[in-house]
Amino acid sequence: MKFLHILSISSFLLITLSITLANAASFDITNNCQYTVWAAAKPGGGRQLDHGQTWTITADPGTTEARIWARTNCQFDANGKGKCETGDCNGLLNCEGYGAPPNTLAEYALKQYMDMDFIDMSNIDGFNVPMEFSSVSAGCNRVIKCTADIIGQCPNQLKVPGGCNGPCPVFKTEEHCCNSGKCGPTTYSKYFKDRCPDVYSYPKDDATSTFTCPSGTNYKVVFCP
Repeated sequence: MKFLHILSISSFLLITLSITLANAASFDITNNCQYTVWAAAKPGGGRQLDHGQTWTITADPGTTEARIWARTNCQFDANGKGKCETGDCNGLLNCEGYGAPPNTLAEYALKQYMDMDFIDMSNIDGFNVPMEFSSVSAGCNRVIKCTADIIGQCPNQLKVPGGCNGPCPVFKTEEHCCNSGKCGPTTYSKYFKDRCPDVYSYPKDDATSTFTCPSGTNYKVVFCP
């Protein structure tokens, strides 16, 4: 009886794992830039991507506060320790946390309200690499893109090596960071919004910057689409 009990538990765990894997979302992350980027994901880790290379990660249903971004001008040793000019995540190739501004972000939360995935792109932490975040499954056609010359036209106050910083990391004021949850667009957030209208430009920019797909959808992220 004890053997049968163990067997039934093992079978249950295998079935549960199979269901979880079947519903996990995949993210194909491709570097189309003419230069190397070091892709980062939370959850997921990190990977060097030369031009044309793709890295695929998966995330389980219920995953929230997840991010994918590019790091630039990185140097790592054989142990995966070093630093990046933009998007650095505590000096690690295999990211365990979020990246340092500036970085163009793809963000997602899977299997949320009414079995929907919520996806967006964000320039709140600034911009370092042009990006596209889109669905690839039948039944959902979402394409979010930010490919404007944001670095080249960046306001002087936001210019940093390798990117254009967000106003919150620069000024650290309530007006720009919205820690209380009550804020509106600013001159600096409008700079980003005018160039990438489907992308978050300040923390309360939900109405024009959050998109949904049915749970089970798969996605792709392209740097320099």
